[in-house]
Amino acid sequence: MKPSKVPALQGPSSRRATGQKRLLQTVRLPELVRENTQSLRRERAFQGITAARCLLSSRPMESKRILIVDDEQNAREALRTMLLEEGYEVSEASDGQEALEALPEFAPAVVLADVRMPKMDGITLLRKAREAGYDSAFVMMTAFGSIETAVEAMRAGAENFLVKPLDINAVLVVLSKVLEKTRLVRETETLRARVQERYRFPNIIGDSPELQSVFDVVKRAAPTRATVLLLGESGTGKELVAQAIHEESPRKGKPFIKVNCAALSESLLESELFGHEKGSFTGAVGRREGRFELADQGTLFLDEIGEISPSLQIKLLRALQQREFERVGGTQTLKVDVRVVTATNRDLAGEVKAGRFREDLYYRLNVVAVTLPPLRQRKGDIPALVNHFIEKYATNYGKVVRGLAPGTLNALLRHDWPGNVRELENVVERAVVLAPGSQLTADDLPATLRGPRPVARSAESLIPGATLYDIERESILRTLEMVDGSTARAAEVLGISVRKIQYRLKEYASSAPSSEANESNEDDTETDEEAGGRTH
Repeated sequence: MKPSKVPALQGPSSRRATGQKRLLQTVRLPELVRENTQSLRRERAFQGITAARCLLSSRPMESKRILIVDDEQNAREALRTMLLEEGYEVSEASDGQEALEALPEFAPAVVLADVRMPKMDGITLLRKAREAGYDSAFVMMTAFGSIETAVEAMRAGAENFLVKPLDINAVLVVLSKVLEKTRLVRETETLRARVQERYRFPNIIGDSPELQSVFDVVKRAAPTRATVLLLGESGTGKELVAQAIHEESPRKGKPFIKVNCAALSESLLESELFGHEKGSFTGAVGRREGRFELADQGTLFLDEIGEISPSLQIKLLRALQQREFERVGGTQTLKVDVRVVTATNRDLAGEVKAGRFREDLYYRLNVVAVTLPPLRQRKGDIPALVNHFIEKYATNYGKVVRGLAPGTLNALLRHDWPGNVRELENVVERAVVLAPGSQLTADDLPATLRGPRPVARSAESLIPGATLYDIERESILRTLEMVDGSTARAAEVLGISVRKIQYRLKEYASSAPSSEANESNEDDTETDEEAGGRTH
């Protein structure tokens, strides 16, 4: 006997059989199941263990829990017997409501659910399980197979779809693939969490390679007491990086003191940094501690360090070298333990050559130098930044704004952002304030950003006459809007690497490509390096 299917696993289709035939099937069900499973096992012993069983036998029991949900008792028992023979831990439910109540306690890895059931059908069960936060994989079963039903199940979140009568081999292969996918997804999430733990810092948004290299240097320098010099244009986030350095260091529980050196005159800045004694200058009505004293055991962030005067540079150099200083008008030498982080948008090396900045101080500050990339060099981070600012200002202003309307992201990508992230934040805040609806449109942006209006095209009208470059561009931009600007999630949805999305966004941000460039892009394939960075 070498059956390919179990006659008893008929599901609802058996209801259309004659009463006599149904009774015979019911009476012979256990015997048929035993005969079929024993025959299948003998065949496997002869042919060797199948790939599916090999995969499943290597899994721990916790990952092999299966919940069978079917209103027909005979079908449940037959499927249960077969799965128990294969080493699964199995539980049953006769309808969707009973299954929903069993999910918290049994915690199945996979739910095999019939589509048509009384009280609660399988698709409704799937939706309610997802709403309740259960992550069990769902495989739907039905005797009334149709494309519409399969599409509805997949849209609801089902992993696969089986048509009754069930083929034993098909069931095992599907379960093997679903469990393998579940394992890979969990491993990917774990690895992603580790990467984020290594490379992400509070309040710094971005996944671009340029920013990741900054994170790498900061992560290595933060635990030390080395002086860090942050270089970059205004608005690139130097203060946020300085804060991240402090938070990642052993000093994170101590003060983080900030001073903007460009905001004060020379005399006031000296008093601000080192403090002063009573009567040391007009208006000094009492003793005041300086920022160096306040930052003792912590971190002192000196922004716009390139603006300080030559005379103050000398006193700062001594404080850094000797870790001691005197207050303005005082004679007592004070010793402090301060980690100094500085920042500037100037070319300090050029300032040294021009004689406007002390060379010895420059080398004292430049122990670890970190250059922050301007936003125009990492436009792949714009979608995530925009989503972050929308959430921030929608909350601040009590407005319901959920994302960008089609075409708005194009306008943001075209701009060069001379003011960098600070300018982008200002634009998004303005757009949130003025937005009349739940999405930001090009009309909500400043006139300088709107540019030519994109031609509105539906997904159906895009393909006829469109180039592959246009189709790819539309797919990437719409997917980014759908996933709130996350390049990692967009890469997972589209089945391409994060690096490729970053590269394409830079390309889209530049001027319109020529037809020759389009043709070359159509023929592009991912390099081995890109394929290695694919998100699964």
